[in-house]
Amino acid sequence: MRVLLVEGDETAADGLRRELGRHGFVVDAAGSGAAAMESVHEFELLLLDLELPDLDGLEVCRRIRAHCDIPIIATSERDTEVDRVIGLRAGLDDYVVKPVGLQELVARMHAVMRRMRPRRVPGQLLAHGNLVISPRTREVRVDDRLVFVTRKEFDLLALLASEPGAVFSRERIVAAVWKDDSSLTSRTIDTHISTLRNKLGSRSSIITVRGVGFRLGP
Repeated sequence: MRVLLVEGDETAADGLRRELGRHGFVVDAAGSGAAAMESVHEFELLLLDLELPDLDGLEVCRRIRAHCDIPIIATSERDTEVDRVIGLRAGLDDYVVKPVGLQELVARMHAVMRRMRPRRVPGQLLAHGNLVISPRTREVRVDDRLVFVTRKEFDLLALLASEPGAVFSRERIVAAVWKDDSSLTSRTIDTHISTLRNKLGSRSSIITVRGVGFRLGP
């Protein structure tokens, strides 16, 4: 599992990264909220210190939540019930008060990932060129290479692949993937499309039809 550790204390980050590595996690560290927001799409789980040098951790969480559904566990010395409630309402999936034991943190990480694991649904493989999508296991492969995608990215890609030649309007995408979320912005769709293109390895993997929407590329 690829984990992004956002921690302003470099010494603490190095120690925790080594310990988590011994438990099988692949951990990269970011020392600021700005750095975390730039690279968050590359990871499966975010460990977010709320006391960062540039931005409040909850503000980082809110900004990430505007366009990404990665699981986020906060670590903080703020230990009141109000702090935890505010954090959860901001979009956190779990809130851990420092200092926390390594075994408890690892257990919480696994628990959050179990909750976030998509429900498996029946369905046949969707194949288009070198792209293969499995609705049953919610896996995406390119040239037999497994590509990690978030839940929303998978739903968006599977929607486009369900009718490879069709152009899907933004309205149809919102209705199918985001369930008519009134808070959704046009930028959110564009961000997910851009991230998918990068993960699939080609800008032409998803074609923008100006003034209409998007379709799956060749």
